[in-house]
Amino acid sequence: MTTSPKHTIVDRELFTQALRHMGEEDLLYLNRMVIERLNLLAQAKSTVALAQFTEGDRVQFTATDGSVKQGIVQRLNKKTASVRTDEGQGWKVSPGLLRKVGAG
Repeated sequence: MTTSPKHTIVDRELFTQALRHMGEEDLLYLNRMVIERLNLLAQAKSTVALAQFTEGDRVQFTATDGSVKQGIVQRLNKKTASVRTDEGQGWKVSPGLLRKVGAG
């Protein structure tokens, strides 16, 4: 179930008060649950983003050094796309960083 910022399952103020009274064991459990949920949401977002691409697509992305790389999607992995750049380098790129480009 998706909730909007105005509609939450638990009132945030009551939740904040409850947090202040939780012990370490309960807080560690809650932390694990939050991390699992965030990972699930990130995986779902990544899956949707990956669905925009297919093997053989021509793409571009900005590398960590700021340079723009272009190449071909070689494989779609669970969380990333394997891209072979025009320079022959292999990169595993988050789908959110990829942009389709013309076959130039």
